[in-house]
Amino acid sequence: MSKSEEKSFNCGITKIHHDNLNQVREEMQSFEELNRLSKIFKALGDLTRLKIVNALVCNELCVCDLASLFEMTQSAISHQLRVLRNLNIVNYRKEGKIVYYSINKEKMDQTLQQTLLHLLKKKETERVLLQR
Repeated sequence: MSKSEEKSFNCGITKIHHDNLNQVREEMQSFEELNRLSKIFKALGDLTRLKIVNALVCNELCVCDLASLFEMTQSAISHQLRVLRNLNIVNYRKEGKIVYYSINKEKMDQTLQQTLLHLLKKKETERVLLQR
């Protein structure tokens, strides 16, 4: 695109729409919330963590299950789970010496939950539609 074409997208008038800006300011997330979401998306940018979240969307699993599923060491899985736990993406519960992990539906932002469920369950949805 040439510079003359780029300029054609500029309206040429400096007018601030205060009503629109005020509405946006009221509806925008706080800096803290955006920072938290940024960290969550950064954590989910790691393939291993995303695979773990994908598995935990399907069912609650322990470290041994996850290690077996992804053919990784328990130590490597535990490290990734620690990152997800610190960001409140996953919950854990102990049953004797076994620790089970699940998605933390209460703490995760509703939009993020819907996005993850949509993306990670898309394969299952496509399978169901193809069976019809």
